[in-house]
Amino acid sequence: MAELLNLNRLAYFTTVMETGSFTAAADRLGVAKAVVSHQIGKLEEELGATLLQRTTRRVTPTEEGRLFYDRAMIILREAEAAYGEISHGAVEPSGTLRLTAPLDYGTKMVAPVMAAYLKIYPHMRVEAIFDDAVSNLVDEQIDLGIRVGWLTDSSNQARRLGTIRQTVVASPAFAASLPPDVTPRQARSLAWVGNAQLRGIGQWLFSRDGETVLTELNPIIMCDKSPAAHACVLAGIGLGVFPDYSVSDDIAEGRLVPVFADWRLPTGGIHAVFPPARFRPAKVRAFVELLAAAEKKRSRGRTMA
Repeated sequence: MAELLNLNRLAYFTTVMETGSFTAAADRLGVAKAVVSHQIGKLEEELGATLLQRTTRRVTPTEEGRLFYDRAMIILREAEAAYGEISHGAVEPSGTLRLTAPLDYGTKMVAPVMAAYLKIYPHMRVEAIFDDAVSNLVDEQIDLGIRVGWLTDSSNQARRLGTIRQTVVASPAFAASLPPDVTPRQARSLAWVGNAQLRGIGQWLFSRDGETVLTELNPIIMCDKSPAAHACVLAGIGLGVFPDYSVSDDIAEGRLVPVFADWRLPTGGIHAVFPPARFRPAKVRAFVELLAAAEKKRSRGRTMA
């Protein structure tokens, strides 16, 4: 069966049909006449049928040859179209981009980038999965995963796009109820809002001027999604730990206030993660470049602030 799908032999045969001779076909294809003759002979042998009647003066197709020519032309046109689509897709974004990102980052950063992407490439389609759970890119046939925090799956390829700062925040009312000299050393005795999807939720390492405090938190409520945890902190239930991008507007507008502001938590990364592959489609590369630019802009704004 594999031999029947030899496209080169189909091309030799159809060229002979179109030119009417082995010599003219060889000239068009840029090969020796003997090569054309040999390939046609192999094709007839594989098919078990005579496709061309040969005389010293002319080459004429048999009934089987005319029938096979029509089918062969369809196969070659489809192969050419498929090759064109794939090779074009390596240069120009095409098709559907399927991506995943955490809920809060997807809402805050990825959604605006999707809008810009579709404006530049209006023929594209995007399927976005915003979920705090980490998706398996290969099993779920996802082109691009955006990961926030710390990477754990070494089987995927990744590109770092930016950094995040973890920030402890509370509602103004809850912050006002804390002792004025509170530090991370008292963190275990305070009320916290937990996020079940956040890695390392049990303990956090705070640092300040060479001093470090490794402390357990005390979640009095545990949420399974970042927006739910965010809503609980806004409601004044307790302290929460969030990436800077998700609470920067709340802090600027007074809905939340930083706590332990002179202490730092470990910084994490924002990564574009790709399933293992030798080549990366243009649709993925184009989106990642736009997101990288958005992250660079966000980072500049954070620095100036």
